[in-house]
Amino acid sequence: MDTKTNLMKSMVYVILLCLNLKTHISLAADTITINQSLSGYQTILSADGAFELGFFSPGSSSKSYIGIRYRYSNVVWVANREQPVTNTSSSELRISDGNLVLFNESKSPIWSTNVSSTSGTSVRAVLLDDGNLVLRAGSNSSQPSWQSFDHPTHTWLPEGRLGFSSITKQRQILTSWKSSEDPAPGLYSLELDPNGTNSYILLWNRSKQYWTSGHWDEKSRTFSLVPEMRLNNIYNFSYVKNKNESYFTYSQYGPSTNRFIMDVSGQIKQESWLKTGGWNLFWSQPRKQCEVYACCGAFGSCNERSLPFCNCLNGFEPKSKVEWDLQDYSGGCSRRTGLYSGNATSDNAEKDQFLDMPSMSLLENQVSVDAVSIVQCESICLNNRSCTAYAYDSNGCSIWIGDLSNLQQLTGEDSDGTTLYLRLAASELKNFKSAKSHANKRSLKIATVSATAGLLTVIVGCILWKRTLGKRRERRRKYDETISNVGAKNDAELPVYSLKSILVATNNFSETNKLGEGGFGPVYKGILTESQEVAIKRLSKKSGQGHQEFMNELKLIAKLQHTNLVRLLGCCIEEGEMILIYEYMPNRSLDKFLFDASELTNLDWDKRFQIIEGVAQGVLYIHKYSRLKIIHRDLKASNVLLDETMKPKISDFGMARIFGINQTEANTNRVVGTYGYMAPEYGLYGQFSEKSDVFSYGVLLLEIVSGKRSGSFYHVEQVVTLAGWAWELWKEGKGMEVIDASIRETYRPHEALRCIHVGFLCLQQSPADRPTMSSVIHMLQASDATSLPPAKEPAFSTDIRNSSARGSSETSTRFSNNEVTISLPEAR
Repeated sequence: MDTKTNLMKSMVYVILLCLNLKTHISLAADTITINQSLSGYQTILSADGAFELGFFSPGSSSKSYIGIRYRYSNVVWVANREQPVTNTSSSELRISDGNLVLFNESKSPIWSTNVSSTSGTSVRAVLLDDGNLVLRAGSNSSQPSWQSFDHPTHTWLPEGRLGFSSITKQRQILTSWKSSEDPAPGLYSLELDPNGTNSYILLWNRSKQYWTSGHWDEKSRTFSLVPEMRLNNIYNFSYVKNKNESYFTYSQYGPSTNRFIMDVSGQIKQESWLKTGGWNLFWSQPRKQCEVYACCGAFGSCNERSLPFCNCLNGFEPKSKVEWDLQDYSGGCSRRTGLYSGNATSDNAEKDQFLDMPSMSLLENQVSVDAVSIVQCESICLNNRSCTAYAYDSNGCSIWIGDLSNLQQLTGEDSDGTTLYLRLAASELKNFKSAKSHANKRSLKIATVSATAGLLTVIVGCILWKRTLGKRRERRRKYDETISNVGAKNDAELPVYSLKSILVATNNFSETNKLGEGGFGPVYKGILTESQEVAIKRLSKKSGQGHQEFMNELKLIAKLQHTNLVRLLGCCIEEGEMILIYEYMPNRSLDKFLFDASELTNLDWDKRFQIIEGVAQGVLYIHKYSRLKIIHRDLKASNVLLDETMKPKISDFGMARIFGINQTEANTNRVVGTYGYMAPEYGLYGQFSEKSDVFSYGVLLLEIVSGKRSGSFYHVEQVVTLAGWAWELWKEGKGMEVIDASIRETYRPHEALRCIHVGFLCLQQSPADRPTMSSVIHMLQASDATSLPPAKEPAFSTDIRNSSARGSSETSTRFSNNEVTISLPEAR
């Protein structure tokens, strides 16, 4: 019996030991002391549980690093950036000689805090709630002997500093990772200008400046070239300069999670964590990816009007396919076929040849050589084995030695670039010409068929012209000329696609490709070059909308960049067609899930709250943080698209209006929008402002929570709106009945009720009583519903189409009964 008991005890001991090996938190909650070490899966947590210190392996990498990260999320600081370990169970982080030291699997020190040795056994490392790792000596030591905030890597956290100490000569610099799976210092860095200009600069390879923040203005507390800082209702920025130090720091007003990163893309990004998961981009600089120096690496070319931005030059391929798939292009490209290494002047040699690349931006580091003709210039390059390209223009002959970096393909108004002649292996150029010839033959066949069909069309058209359609075709001709003139301006500088390519992409606007139809017209799924899926919106000939709305989208959405706004990729203006090309949203629009009983199971509470918060972030961006202050004027469920992760993206800016920075409201004689979402002051009097969008958001918020459509909501006893129905239940203390029955078993009651309350605040009769979108986001993220202001009865609690108080028959004809956007009625 004793033997069995001892055996069972031994088994229990082994099981507990195995479980202990997998435990992630095996030390004191936030501290490493003199008698402890960190290895394997062991971690320590900050006191509030927000940050975690331990070993991590980025992506699919087999290498490991000691780092601080948001718990279960992104790494914010790395100790051994350049010296990873391969065996974490044999490596350890511990206190040694008064320092925090990392020992590899061979027990050799590879990283240390490297401060003067501190005697005694009271030295300890503590991970603070703000993500700062500090080394302290003595039980009451308030000033750390070392802290990670003084040695940032690629992330700048609130309360951290970026600057320069005149005493220690130490700089705080943000440096990007080398790649998405390698935290070693990369090519891009952000630092305080060492020339004392009170500005920050972005550098490539610590040598080439490609962006500056502009001078600091203490009065406005902003940098002159970072206008996003003017609206600091989330972040509190400050700049300190004295004889001892100069630094920039920031704090946050609320409890949200924020970070500032030097991204591998070469852009600095300010981001905030959404409760539903994922980072929300507030702003980034430089705004255009191609403004980042050498962002596509060696032999890569950047084109702002293509997706992806970076492509390898003809004859080249990505050095790392994995990194390019992860949209990390800094590694650049390499040749598919090596250049000829023999004597290029030999008659039997397979000489290298040159591919002409027109409209390229001028490269730096060129070598000017004497040549009287382009032929001589080519010969000079060909006979120099290190020469990779040449150009010949009004400035004479220039050649480039070695790798080509910072190439840009210019298009549109910027297309007056230089023709660059790229050196390729002869076989590579033959393959390129062969493929191009095949494409030309195919285009010729298509053109021949099109020309024949066009001739027949012209003959038939002439007959119809003479008989019945003369006047109509004359009006159409003038209309086409107007559209062409408008399209020729292309203020948005977007790629302009040919109608031929659109027809191919959509299988000639096949019904099988059709995704849906709105007030603008039908939307089709299409496949452009390189299997890129897109959504193609075609203006219907019967649509009440026209080129004004079309150009509105071009001017507005093309200039907006936010994770919760759909991206416009290009347009087509040809043969009377007006077509917009967007990124493809595989889950289509929100109303398809929200109001279709068969889809409700795919829209649980977490997804709904993600959509609620994401739409709010998108509206806040166009109101406050975009380069243009924009009022959407047609915010509704069908204009919220969902990507593959159900992340919301606001679309359809055809009705939007641009506001001045200090403008608060405007009037219009042309009321546009959708009945059921319009604010009262807008629908009745043509007055609109940011608060008009807030009202529409409130309606959308109630729809998402209740699963009921506002525009077709009826009560069995009295004609009311969705807001009126929800308000009656709310007053009676039955707010839970507003919540969609399909999610009542899985939702979080306090969160759903808070959303309903915020919805009522957005739907107040007076615009002054409605919150701003910034306040809406703070209220949605609040932990205590009692902190919300009380709501009064929402506007339009009864249906104005059937209200005797609005007896004008004109009103009843001004709005559509469904969710189709209206664009023609005049305001009274």
